[in-house]
Amino acid sequence: MVVHSQVLQNVSARIDFAFKAFFRRCKKGKKPGYPRFRNKFRYDSFCYTQSGFRVIEGKSVVQLSKIGRVKIVLHRPIEGKIKTCTVKRTATNKWFVSFSCDIDLDVKQKPLDPVIGIDVGLESFATLSDGSKIGNPRFFKQEEKRLARAQRKLSGQKKGSPGRKWARRVVARIYERISNKRSNFSHQASRRLVDRFGVIAVEDLSINKMMKNNFRSINKSIGDVAWSMFIDLLSCKAEWAGKKVIRVNPAYTSQTCSRCGYRQSKKLSDRVHKCSSCGLILDRDHNAAINILALGQQSLALA
Repeated sequence: MVVHSQVLQNVSARIDFAFKAFFRRCKKGKKPGYPRFRNKFRYDSFCYTQSGFRVIEGKSVVQLSKIGRVKIVLHRPIEGKIKTCTVKRTATNKWFVSFSCDIDLDVKQKPLDPVIGIDVGLESFATLSDGSKIGNPRFFKQEEKRLARAQRKLSGQKKGSPGRKWARRVVARIYERISNKRSNFSHQASRRLVDRFGVIAVEDLSINKMMKNNFRSINKSIGDVAWSMFIDLLSCKAEWAGKKVIRVNPAYTSQTCSRCGYRQSKKLSDRVHKCSSCGLILDRDHNAAINILALGQQSLALA
């Protein structure tokens, strides 16, 4: 099979990137994780980095060098100059083409008000400093029984058999459905917040460290809420709209009283903040969100 030169060069660049990351982890003393060989069943994307592709918008067709014309569903008009074209196959054999574009965008800074603080959590997905909450949909938990049943069927199939391929596709489809629901929820929640507020203060969380230090049951819940995706989307949409997302230090935001500043330790099971100094009684997450708001306002004043 003939392959375009840009695609082959990109494969070399990916290998180089993987080994540089491997040696960097070795030098830092971390568990390095040797780069895994990608066979034809695991190598799911290829990239045209400079040339070899062309979009025919009027016909919703992309022309790929050495492949030919491929019909696509162009879900929105392409803006700016296309720099790269990546073709990706999902685990359920769906194909996507993504373009990275260079856009000259003059974003006008919007008024820096109103300001809101957000505390993300597990009981509620997010609690705002005005007292409102965004519920936690728990998409993985909704599909957990169905996923376990599909995985049991997969483990009972003989390797290489048609039944195993079919069972594997069923498991992949469940994971894909969970991922799609989670992504859609994060997009919609972040869009509503960006439309309402000029400045949004959030915690600068290190999710990997949190998952290392917690119990396995909590780790599953932390992975399900996808805080990193939500905060990244929030930052991206805010920048695009000319608004601000401020990431603040999360240390002691739940333990500090939002009224008097007195700090007292709490367990994760303590869901109500009861200040032994000033007597303030408040929902734990609401108290943390007010503290996050105050830290965000301090950062805004110093900027």
